[in-house]
Amino acid sequence: MLRFMFVGDSMTIGSAGEHTWRHRLWRHLCEEYGGPFTFVGPRETLYDKQADAPVSLAYADPDFPRAHLAGWGEGWLHMAPLIGDAVRAHRPGILLVSLGLIDLGFYTNAEQTAENVRAFVEGAREADPRIRMVLLPVIPNIRAAADASFAEQVDRFNVLLAKTVADLDEPRSPLLLASPPESYDIHTDTYDGTHPNAHGEHRIAEAFAGAMREAWGIGQPYATGRG
Repeated sequence: MLRFMFVGDSMTIGSAGEHTWRHRLWRHLCEEYGGPFTFVGPRETLYDKQADAPVSLAYADPDFPRAHLAGWGEGWLHMAPLIGDAVRAHRPGILLVSLGLIDLGFYTNAEQTAENVRAFVEGAREADPRIRMVLLPVIPNIRAAADASFAEQVDRFNVLLAKTVADLDEPRSPLLLASPPESYDIHTDTYDGTHPNAHGEHRIAEAFAGAMREAWGIGQPYATGRG
């Protein structure tokens, strides 16, 4: 059985009332993979904006394996120290990782963030030397559109991320760099310039699904127009 663990920030955990792109990928795999799989991880909740805490289970559709390792306001800096224990405890075979925006926005520059990527990969491999990982580049948000220096850091980090993936990739524990969602538009794919709306959720799920299909033969092409 394939065991996936989502590792991400606010775009991955989602907030109360949303489906999340995790759910969209689950629907895709149910229909297009054809084999047994599940989602694993130490957390299940959504972020509750009223409570300002990740305490909600109010998914738009709660009928899917909701386990994950994602957090509102968390980045590579926060996940690198956690990933080893999470891998040992929950035994994922594939990590689906979308991190970096919060790091660059509040904690670390592009070079420092890339070092935390390396620490994350090392921690995951210490726990499971054969683990596979799919990493999504940072999707520029509304701040990047308005702040040229921040946009430069996002672009710089994405270059460093690609180099890090190339440097650390190895046959027994492959690293895969997903392509950013093609023509992702913060005006039509998000509800606030950063967080995905329903259309954006599909676009992110499609990016991960496409990477795994092309590299590892997992599933079929992502069907557009899903509900």
